[in-house]
Amino acid sequence: MMIPNLQVALDNNLLSDALRSASVLGNEVDIIEAGTILCLQEGMEAVRCLRALFPEKTIIADTKCADAGSTVAKNCAEAGADWMTVICSATIPTMKAAKDNIEEVQVELYGDWTYEQAQQWLDAGISQAIYHQSRDALLSGETWGEKDLNKIKKLVEMGFRVSVTGGLDKDTLELFKGIDVYTFIAGRSIREAADPVKAAREFKDEIKRIWK
Repeated sequence: MMIPNLQVALDNNLLSDALRSASVLGNEVDIIEAGTILCLQEGMEAVRCLRALFPEKTIIADTKCADAGSTVAKNCAEAGADWMTVICSATIPTMKAAKDNIEEVQVELYGDWTYEQAQQWLDAGISQAIYHQSRDALLSGETWGEKDLNKIKKLVEMGFRVSVTGGLDKDTLELFKGIDVYTFIAGRSIREAADPVKAAREFKDEIKRIWK
């Protein structure tokens, strides 16, 4: 079992705030994400700036693309993104069109989806999925539970590299012990910590302790 990656989600409204966080955290994490909010507010300029700052890092454009997969993927790739996200409700042709124009596509799992659909994504050559507890769900009181862990395990068994996100901090990582998680995605828990570098390092140390 591999040691999971740590990804920082830059879901800032302002590019200046995102770059401030990136300059502090970029060398502490494995993957840097231009979050959906940042992409909507600042466009692909956010990706271009992150690529300029971190030429060797994996950069993700969290577009949650639902249509125009080819165009969106080309725009992301030209801006310097290695990977982009598509929403699980997107059609298979949209996902394939995106995959043809960027290195990797990740399927964002929201709402109702089925394992039959998941198999179609695998058959289309897409092997990364992101399992969410959404921000809105967390604010309404939902928490991680056995049903979530079972779904993640099933996706891993099917052959997906599964990233996990939603209200994560170092104290929640123990829940996922024994599961072959590909990446833990953290946003505010490290980005808005009193000491972001310390928070990121503690997060990574806890990952290594559990998945050693």
